[in-house]
Amino acid sequence: MNKYVSNLVKEARSNSYLTAAISTRVKNKLLKSMASALVKRKTFIIEQNRKDITDAGKKKMKKSFVDRLKLNDKRINEMAQSLKEIAALDDPIGEVIAGYKRPNGIFISKVRTPIGVILIIYEARPNVTSDCVGLCFKSSNIAILRGGSAAINSNRAIFRVLKEVVQKEKLGFMPFFFIDNTDYSVMDSLLKSSGFIDLVIPRGGESLIKRVTENSLIPVIKHYKGVCHVFIDKSADYRKALDICVNAKVQRPSVCNAVETILVHKNEAVNFLPLLKKEFDKYNVKIRGCRKTRKILKSVDTADEKDWYTEYLDLTVSIKIVEDVSEAVSHINFYGSHHTDSIITEDLGNASRFVNGVDSSCCFVNISTRFSDGYQFGLGAEIGISTDKLHARGPMGLKELTTYKYVVYGDGQIRT
Repeated sequence: MNKYVSNLVKEARSNSYLTAAISTRVKNKLLKSMASALVKRKTFIIEQNRKDITDAGKKKMKKSFVDRLKLNDKRINEMAQSLKEIAALDDPIGEVIAGYKRPNGIFISKVRTPIGVILIIYEARPNVTSDCVGLCFKSSNIAILRGGSAAINSNRAIFRVLKEVVQKEKLGFMPFFFIDNTDYSVMDSLLKSSGFIDLVIPRGGESLIKRVTENSLIPVIKHYKGVCHVFIDKSADYRKALDICVNAKVQRPSVCNAVETILVHKNEAVNFLPLLKKEFDKYNVKIRGCRKTRKILKSVDTADEKDWYTEYLDLTVSIKIVEDVSEAVSHINFYGSHHTDSIITEDLGNASRFVNGVDSSCCFVNISTRFSDGYQFGLGAEIGISTDKLHARGPMGLKELTTYKYVVYGDGQIRT
């Protein structure tokens, strides 16, 4: 194991036993201090972020990538507000999930506990640094943060500001760590650190997720790409449908809960699609359509098989006309990423068939896919949106960063 990694994970494991004992009062005090520090050091953070933005420009990175990378006053204020909101949330640690008494007099309780040491691997979003520190600290976990090289200056600056708070408050040990080396050999060494790291959470593109899952000796909860769908059913309210499609695609196209494919019931296609194109044209959204779609919208580009799998993260959307809700469900389950999918319908039966049939972490009825978010769910910030099924699924808040143990009280009982 890399010596740098070896020393870091050993310290993280040792500190995890100390973090588990921190009181809620101390955790909340530090989180509020971290929030204040981010605002006070805003100028420094933005200066460091500009270095990353400049480098991204030199490398001719996509506009959507730069949008995810960029920090400004508003986004740093949001990062600080997120930490305050985490402080205001109930502390999950020590919560008694269930308790019952057995006939022999012993009392069994199921108590929520921290997972331990969590490695978060992410790419171009500097706000993930503070969100993950806040969520892991409040849930009494140790966070090891490994951001991408494109955001190294931004992440380093945010970590420095948060670390200074811990040192000033004299906590006595570090409850979070930052990997200052973005070399893949360091990441691979971290992924082999079973016994020291309890969980890996990768957030990023397909290649990153694949590398992590193929190389990790540690359990992984994947936060995979968002190939999100909106299905316009035959009973859809057009005003709702248009507003939702525009919001889901246009509001922030570079995020994982933006819509990428719109499915339209064959009975509504002739009337609905021209209205949708008119709305999308206002925002310069490029449409790629199936053969049937192009018979109605003759000027749009042709969608091929690859498009149905594509997370555009840009002002591009694919459109397909389907027979009914059953075909919509089949398409989503085959081409989707099990993230977030929505049906627009006034038919409760079809709504039920859709949410029961679609195998995604979030299934919506008459609502934009953009609501797939920990903050919108009332969870505070999120560590990500899990597209896996085991341990956690969907937006991961505080409770999803915990496990449990059984605490059993008796009065001298012995097994016979």
